[in-house]
Amino acid sequence: MREKVITSAAPAPIGPYSQAIRARGFMFASGQIAVDPVTQQMVPGGIAEQTEQALKNVANLLQAAGTSIAHIMRCVVYLQNMDDFAAMNQVYARFFGADPPARTTIAVSGLPLGALIEVEATALLPHSESS
Repeated sequence: MREKVITSAAPAPIGPYSQAIRARGFMFASGQIAVDPVTQQMVPGGIAEQTEQALKNVANLLQAAGTSIAHIMRCVVYLQNMDDFAAMNQVYARFFGADPPARTTIAVSGLPLGALIEVEATALLPHSESS
């Protein structure tokens, strides 16, 4: 069984996909870009501001699913420009602290709405930790 996670605290989908799915003890968050969930517009600024907002959107999806960033097992980060890696990494490190999840970072040729970054995450649901 799977259950859709829907929250107004993260941007509405801009295509035919769910914000996140809960299934078999995991939460799978769709890729999040730097869209402000209130205005549904991209946040102003560069890679640091966009990374911050994308990660906030992921965190809000996690909260809606009943979990948190502490339970993220893996992230995939898509960057429009690999030259932004160091600046993204600074925000990412501050967000996750000393115990970050596994991660893959990939350079892509384009992201929705001209975003500089997109972040997807897979998290364990707290009641499933012993599984």
